[in-house]
Amino acid sequence: MSFSVVPERRTRVPLTTRLLARAAVTAAWFLIRLSPARLRRTLGTAARGARPATQVEALRCRQAVVSVSSKCAGQGCLQRSVATALMCRAAGHWPDWCTGVRTQPFRAHAWVEAAGRPVGEGEDIQYFRTLMRVPAHSGTRGDA
Repeated sequence: MSFSVVPERRTRVPLTTRLLARAAVTAAWFLIRLSPARLRRTLGTAARGARPATQVEALRCRQAVVSVSSKCAGQGCLQRSVATALMCRAAGHWPDWCTGVRTQPFRAHAWVEAAGRPVGEGEDIQYFRTLMRVPAHSGTRGDA
């Protein structure tokens, strides 16, 4: 579901952050096996009560996730985006979790946004049309 061919650069993170990131990556591994509708409902439930994440908070969580998982650092965009959202939630905030597609050439992708802007994504993200979104103020609905 991703388009990055080159793995992202890993950064050093403190031990406690690393442990939390590993837990989020593991939880995301289970969640991405759910159907899209169940995944959206589950993330919507997790998002309840959280305040919107800032770009800095979301990027910090994304970098921690990428630092502990080679799959998330590479082509595992769905697991990376879910793990990032879960790690943000553990800190009391929530980014917008998004999935989308582009048609020329066809590609699917998952990412997180904060303040209406994608977090840690390249310029190609502008060509994707968002199909699902779970915002911070979400209840059980998550459609765009």
